[in-house]
Amino acid sequence: MAYRKLGRTSDQRKAMLRNLATSLIVNERVVTTETRAKELRKIVDKLVTLGKRGDLSARRRAGETLYNVHLETEDGTEIDALQKLFSDIAPRFEDRQGGYTSIKKLGARRGDGAEQVIIEFVEGAVASEEN
Repeated sequence: MAYRKLGRTSDQRKAMLRNLATSLIVNERVVTTETRAKELRKIVDKLVTLGKRGDLSARRRAGETLYNVHLETEDGTEIDALQKLFSDIAPRFEDRQGGYTSIKKLGARRGDGAEQVIIEFVEGAVASEEN
């Protein structure tokens, strides 16, 4: 099978991964289990690739995956998660061909022993522009 079922029905799995993808774009870092992070990486990498394309079709396809979450920036303006993907995150990875996220292990969760990880966007793209 090409994907993990994560112990959920297809509609529950899709909603969970959409929520995680939206949270990752909004916060740029999410703590979750290792198997969820590996599935999330596939979705977010495709979203960033759509963001790099930047045309109307790509914006609509990314809008099908992301939830409509409004954010307030430092200067007080309000943007949504889709706009942040296309205006802030995707331009950082313009010269990168893939691998936009990294997964760092935290250890076992206390309650059930599940392996916890942090999935976040790679910061190397910002550092390469400065050099």
